[in-house]
Amino acid sequence: MAGQYWLLQGGQILRVSTALSCLLRKPLQVKNIRAGRSQPGLRPQHLSGLEMVRELCDGQLEGGEIGSTEITFTPGKIKGGTHVADTRTAGSVCLLMQVAMPCVLFADSLSELHLKGGTNAEMAPQIDYTLMVFKPIIEKFNLTLDCDIKRRGYYPKGGGEVRVRISPTKQLSPINLTDRGTVTKIHGRAFVAGALPIKLAKDMSSAAVRCIRKEIRDIYVNIQAVREPDNEAFGTGSGIIIVAETSTGCLLAGSSLGKRGKNSDKVGIEAAEMLLGNLRHGGAVDDYLQDQLIIFMALANGVSRVKTGPITLHTQTAIHFAEQLTKAKFTVTKSEDEEAPKDAYLIECQGIGMLNANL
Repeated sequence: MAGQYWLLQGGQILRVSTALSCLLRKPLQVKNIRAGRSQPGLRPQHLSGLEMVRELCDGQLEGGEIGSTEITFTPGKIKGGTHVADTRTAGSVCLLMQVAMPCVLFADSLSELHLKGGTNAEMAPQIDYTLMVFKPIIEKFNLTLDCDIKRRGYYPKGGGEVRVRISPTKQLSPINLTDRGTVTKIHGRAFVAGALPIKLAKDMSSAAVRCIRKEIRDIYVNIQAVREPDNEAFGTGSGIIIVAETSTGCLLAGSSLGKRGKNSDKVGIEAAEMLLGNLRHGGAVDDYLQDQLIIFMALANGVSRVKTGPITLHTQTAIHFAEQLTKAKFTVTKSEDEEAPKDAYLIECQGIGMLNANL
């Protein structure tokens, strides 16, 4: 068949390549999906993402079954409207959003995504991160994203639902995130839901504040301890997210999830140490936003520049596939800013200036 063929190890490559296949109307064939994993092939969250992209562009999908190690995807025309994806597990709604969002930006009308699964899941951004960090930064590309949490859902059952409304855009603008400025405030939320007492949230918050105070003494830190209302959460879960805001509008975060047998102080300290690590490297984005920006940089009209800490494997992978599929040109160089730490890098991209033919 015509189109792209990839040997594949992880779900992230599947998300990037499927979204770009849809946007560029290029057929895609993928083999060896998650080869070498304890459960190789498509998991429920991967399949629900693929099915949603197939639906939103009237595409064709072969090999779309749980456990399938090979798929063929043939995209059609992207259309707006309401699209539903349900992992039927605690699979991350945020990862569903990652695969669908770039596509519906180039739809013919407003899109509403009903995403069901886990809102605060391991190995994925928490929905709080998506709202507090991803949304305000991604809107710098000249797009509008509305996200409404209907119900939170946790491991192992999921049961959460998030509704995302996205208006189509004619063209994405490039971004320049190179000047981090100085940290002006640190805030966040420590949460419990279900059968867990509010004391755990307060312990997470207190431990995180103590950890941050050892390194940053002169900035107000406000981490609210909250218990999610029972009618707005399904199951039992806990966690914390902490965000640092800077004088230039940058947002960097640290987060952690609680689980059975894990000390709540440890959860708070993990999140605080992650945030402090992101602040030490001098980048204008944190380690978890890096790779999520790549597909938008590739599609934008002009040169985007982003200063980061060390380049993650997820970012290297996203750059590789974005270059292969879009022909956008990325360069990654050590930051020459004399004040920047030694492990600061600059990611530059000459985007393809994709135009929405539907508008």
